[in-house]
Amino acid sequence: MKIIILALTLFLNLGVFAQKDDSLQIREMFDAALVEGHSYENLRSLCKDVGARLSGSPEAEKAVNWAKVLLESYQFDKVWLMPVKVPHWVRGDIEEAGVNGKPMSIKTLGGSVSSNGKIEAKVIEVQDFDELAELGEEVIKGKIVFFNRAFDRRLISTGDAYGGCVNQRWDGASQASKFGAVGVFVRSLSHKKDKHAHTGSMGYEEGVKKIPSVALSVEDADMLSELLKSEPTSLAYLNVNSQTFPDKDSYNVIAEITGSVDPDKIITFGGHLDSWDVGEGAHDDGAGVVHSIEALRIIKATGYQPRYTLRCVLFMNEENGNNGGKTYATVAKEKGEIHVAALESDAGGFVPRGFTMDGTPEQIRQMQSWESLLEPYKLHIFKAGWGGVDIKPLKDQNVPLIGLRPDDQRYFDHHHSDTDVFENVHQRELELGAASFASMIYLIDKYGLGQSFAPLKDQ
Repeated sequence: MKIIILALTLFLNLGVFAQKDDSLQIREMFDAALVEGHSYENLRSLCKDVGARLSGSPEAEKAVNWAKVLLESYQFDKVWLMPVKVPHWVRGDIEEAGVNGKPMSIKTLGGSVSSNGKIEAKVIEVQDFDELAELGEEVIKGKIVFFNRAFDRRLISTGDAYGGCVNQRWDGASQASKFGAVGVFVRSLSHKKDKHAHTGSMGYEEGVKKIPSVALSVEDADMLSELLKSEPTSLAYLNVNSQTFPDKDSYNVIAEITGSVDPDKIITFGGHLDSWDVGEGAHDDGAGVVHSIEALRIIKATGYQPRYTLRCVLFMNEENGNNGGKTYATVAKEKGEIHVAALESDAGGFVPRGFTMDGTPEQIRQMQSWESLLEPYKLHIFKAGWGGVDIKPLKDQNVPLIGLRPDDQRYFDHHHSDTDVFENVHQRELELGAASFASMIYLIDKYGLGQSFAPLKDQ
């Protein structure tokens, strides 16, 4: 009986010691990020020395070189470039719009065609595609369609509010063109009422005439809506000269620390190196880039020897194609690589709140079992949910996808706009995000997510 009691006591003590070891390791990583962190200076350099970096642009090429040099300076086990073919769209130097002779603040939507000179037409306001169809060609033909569906302010998640509006930005031009519209205004996807228009991707339906599409600032969208109530025949104008060129060569930038026990199994984590061509891409996704670099740096700096290979991937072309993420997943499958997990930071540099996972119920429960370790750092979200755009192509290889979840209330104030600049990122919040990211990577590396691994290489 005494032997049984002694064995049980020893087992319980080992559990306490393991928990203490985890607590100390996580504490060291937070200290390394908060006291001697590199993330804020790295973000300053990315924003100020490189700037906005749309796929296919000279600045995107400069960002690739910037990232490679920085990663090499940390002397990780491997640093390399993965070739990616990316689209090349250029905004142009003309962006003009107004109503009744009064200028409005606009941003051409990414992928839009040129207006081929100034378009002048009356404006028809709609809330959604159903209303557009009800009005039909008789009303719409020859007009500029104004999609004015605002964020639902009742939704606590600003991401949910964004999801409720984004289809008018992406598909509005094609839907309006079907009824003979000559151009499209889209209300900026933001809660914040100001004069900064928010760009973003749009696409064209095959076989439908392409017409120009631009975002209006929230302030101008409200102004135009009020004007049309009293002066429904108001005349608007639109003039943009954007162009699409042939695809260009670019790269994902990758760094690794080789695993000490199972080096053929990989934990991938990253953010996207490209941004829109306005602002500086600070929150979207400069923050995710430096979170990922800093996570790998502080794991190394604290002396932790990972079981699996830790791979930091700075993806190219999330904003207008996701070719970096698709290429990465294709190469992984071709090589038969085995991924323990993939993590992404692409929700800004605001104070971290936790993590969401696209995985099995068992994997989600495993993540939730670590909540007590991370609760001292005010991380409280551990639930099923979105992983990220760049890592999503790995899903069909049965890889659990995990997204860092910062507070999102101010994210869409800056998203895809001129205000997404370094000055609007808080140093301590950024550093907390990097440490949180590193902590989750550490826990997955130490405990795994319960998979039974088998090669995925095509036969």
